[in-house]
Amino acid sequence: MPPIHSPTPCGFLVLDKPAGLTSHGCVSRVRRAYGLKRVGHGGTLDPAVTGVLPIAVGAATRLLPYLDGAKAYRGVVQLGLTTTTDDLAGEALERLAVPAATAAELELALAPFRGAIRQRPPQVSAVHVDGERAYARARRGEQLELAERAVTIERLELLGWDPATGRLELAVACSAGTYIRSLARDLGAALGCGGCLASLRRTAALGFQLEQAVPLELLEQSPPPALLDPLAVLAHLPLHRLAEADLAGWRCGRSQAASGELVGSLVEGDPVVVVGPDGNLAGMARALADGQLQPRLVLDASG
Repeated sequence: MPPIHSPTPCGFLVLDKPAGLTSHGCVSRVRRAYGLKRVGHGGTLDPAVTGVLPIAVGAATRLLPYLDGAKAYRGVVQLGLTTTTDDLAGEALERLAVPAATAAELELALAPFRGAIRQRPPQVSAVHVDGERAYARARRGEQLELAERAVTIERLELLGWDPATGRLELAVACSAGTYIRSLARDLGAALGCGGCLASLRRTAALGFQLEQAVPLELLEQSPPPALLDPLAVLAHLPLHRLAEADLAGWRCGRSQAASGELVGSLVEGDPVVVVGPDGNLAGMARALADGQLQPRLVLDASG
């Protein structure tokens, strides 16, 4: 994705989040660096977790819902220990001996976690419970009965296993809403010894890869890192170019007729990128059954 420099910042930045900083803290740093209040992140990372944190700057914050929600991680699971938070940051609940498992036996244990599964979020999580975040209630000492949710683990690969320490390393590709801490907990339960997450690094999120991520320290330079062009980030979606005669109608929120190669190729509800006659991003539309494109986001609206 080519970077862009713009007098009015609008685009995406991929941060390599360090450990010990919240996602909100990263957003605050980006706001200062670019001199904008309008900054948002895509996909919260726990303070201890490192890696890919997509940041939207300026009008690009309105484009976050159109990005791919799938994520990928590399993590280390500690077997033989269960905690209140399902990671090493929590209080120990139980310690058990780690079985002398072979790599083949671990593969058998991992198999049921691949594909579409049901997963219970950790007690300390951002899930809403009666209008309040679960972590806020858990920190008050409440024991919560969080409902299981459907998630998909597309890839679950055993990268390494150290029987001496009871630690195994995993590569995971999963749907949005998947908790790797829950995976560590449930894998430990399946092995009969308990488990929790020892460390985690996110390697992909919202279509961005770790190779695109920049360290937080670069925000201190002048100018700050160039932003990724929203059109390049949205390149996985179909694109409609407005004719000059249609621009005024689009800016007023009028539906447009799909043209060119889009005709007959769209399914109702499909998101469509809309660009102006000059090729610049004009907004986002939703495909209708009759071949019309309904404006959902108009970046330079009039009236």
